[in-house]
Amino acid sequence: MRFLSLNVGMPEIVCLSSPNTTSMATGSSNNCSFKSSMAGINNPDKKNAGSLCKRLPDSASPAAAWLNRTIPNCTISTSNSNNSTKSQLVDKVERKDEDEGVVALEFKKYMAGKATAINEALDKCVRLRYPERIHEAMRYSLLAGGKRVRPILCIAACDLVGGSEESAMPSACAIEMIHTMSLIHDDLPCMDNDDMRRGKPTNHKVFGEDVAVLAGDALLAFAFEHIASATRGIEAERVLRVISELGRAIGSEGLVAGQVVDTCSGGVSDVGLDLLEYIHLHKTAALLEGSVVIGAIIGGGSDEEIEKLRTFARCIGLLFQVIDDILDVTKSSQELGKTAGKDLLADKATYPKLLGLEKSREFAEELNRQAKTQLSGFHASKALPLICLADYIAKREN
Repeated sequence: MRFLSLNVGMPEIVCLSSPNTTSMATGSSNNCSFKSSMAGINNPDKKNAGSLCKRLPDSASPAAAWLNRTIPNCTISTSNSNNSTKSQLVDKVERKDEDEGVVALEFKKYMAGKATAINEALDKCVRLRYPERIHEAMRYSLLAGGKRVRPILCIAACDLVGGSEESAMPSACAIEMIHTMSLIHDDLPCMDNDDMRRGKPTNHKVFGEDVAVLAGDALLAFAFEHIASATRGIEAERVLRVISELGRAIGSEGLVAGQVVDTCSGGVSDVGLDLLEYIHLHKTAALLEGSVVIGAIIGGGSDEEIEKLRTFARCIGLLFQVIDDILDVTKSSQELGKTAGKDLLADKATYPKLLGLEKSREFAEELNRQAKTQLSGFHASKALPLICLADYIAKREN
């Protein structure tokens, strides 16, 4: 059996540090450890808790460190070959099997199949029942389509470490419920005030603000109930660990932290890369990270495997937001399925604004490259979905 390994000539890499460290800085490829589900940035102003938007030194920022980077050479090689053959990571990832045949992952078919299974599971677990109004609102946003990236990441990570789709599906559905909750609440007039989501009127435009708030609350509560009641064949200790991981990813030191700092930074003119990345590592990346880590926990991954996948997920989580910022200024509302150019009109800090469009694209490529380095050592064919998902996030058009 042949396995893929990633050979990375990387004298210095961006280190996304743990909560036990105080900054995000460059580190050597031999010494940098990745242990956290959260960015290692403390409260920007501990002495003045109300001043959440105080600027931190740009040296704390992964993007700032990357600007002074040594560009790595990232290649794939077959680990059992005396003469290692090298090729770039491409959209259609291939490997050689024992018979020297080429096995290609049909990624679009994979995504469509997983999304269909997830949609069916969501439809079954959130039924239309009394009181109909709240369940209609929950289902309206939950079943409105979407790429289902987070639950697919959960399932793919579970499969990678030896678990099954069936065992991961309750957690995958719970993650999508929580993601949907965050979108419903984020679209409210008191937050981002959006009228469109996934090409449809936002929840509060259809059901009113009061029901929209309650629909999000109900999805959040049911997500945890669903993990606890629907997960089968997994020991209780692992299920508790999943619940803890998910709670941390979305709470006051996770998604909510990013959201509140984002809200407080509105109208602040000197937002730097450090604060921008604090927002996105929490508001966007934390739930993506939780999705992958939860899948690995359900699948029975070792601590070492879980931490490698945690780092992979943090990289693609930040990558997701960099691409989001790029699309916001390069695509139309029709193409995005949501209002385009809002950040520009609101004069919010974004990667294109702080780095420029081309540097933002280069940074996205670097994050994608770093994410893939974390998948070395895993079984090649089982790692393909995550490699392709990283590329999918990097090259998405909406």
